[in-house]
Amino acid sequence: MKKSLIYCIAVCSYCLALPSCKTTNETENAPTAQRATEVNQDQGLIERVLTAEEQAALTPDAVLQSFKEGNQRFRNNDLTRRNHSAQVRASAIGQYPKAVVLSCLDSRIPVEDVFDKGIGDVFVARVAGNFVNEDILGSMEFGCKVAGSKLIVVMGHESCGAVQAAIDDVKMGNITAMLENIRPVVLLTQDYQGERTSKNKGYVNHVSKANVANTVQNIKQRSPILREMADKNEIKIVGAFYDMETGIVTFVE
Repeated sequence: MKKSLIYCIAVCSYCLALPSCKTTNETENAPTAQRATEVNQDQGLIERVLTAEEQAALTPDAVLQSFKEGNQRFRNNDLTRRNHSAQVRASAIGQYPKAVVLSCLDSRIPVEDVFDKGIGDVFVARVAGNFVNEDILGSMEFGCKVAGSKLIVVMGHESCGAVQAAIDDVKMGNITAMLENIRPVVLLTQDYQGERTSKNKGYVNHVSKANVANTVQNIKQRSPILREMADKNEIKIVGAFYDMETGIVTFVE
């Protein structure tokens, strides 16, 4: 009896000395809360990848809110610690991402980190100037209609080089054809009150934001599948603008 009592005391003391477990900061309803797993000082958070059932229970608004909260953590340098090796192995059998993000090619925008998301959480498409073409639209349709994602984010950014090149009407190899996807937006912003050149940061950002809005509109116009899903509130399609100096993402729904 005495030995049992001593053993129990020792076990309790050991448990109290352990570091507390950190859980995910996700807010996409109860199913997501069940994903929280253990963390230790060496490996970081081992977060289970989303299951089909958990993905189906999410709503577009909840996923968007989790992206906003994730960006806040990114700006505060408080990213969720993850064991990427464990997540890679866990996601090998399937994927059920929450969202599709269309970002510019720019290397200074680490999309998953910007929204504090892990492996298996986000489909990411990149192209200079974050425009859509048939291939990207097909990828978005796959991500949402087939794979079940709830949110599409079109994210532009300040001082976009592709937008600057479109303003300058650059002619160079395949870049010329690529910029033709952005040039119409440049022509639609001629009412801007100020210097309409690539040297004017204000104008470049004005065109970049208009380009995001144009891309969102093109998605809805050129993809009946995604438009119908949005009309039924099965998905949400939003624009976003990334501040290169602060890391702040401003959403435009």
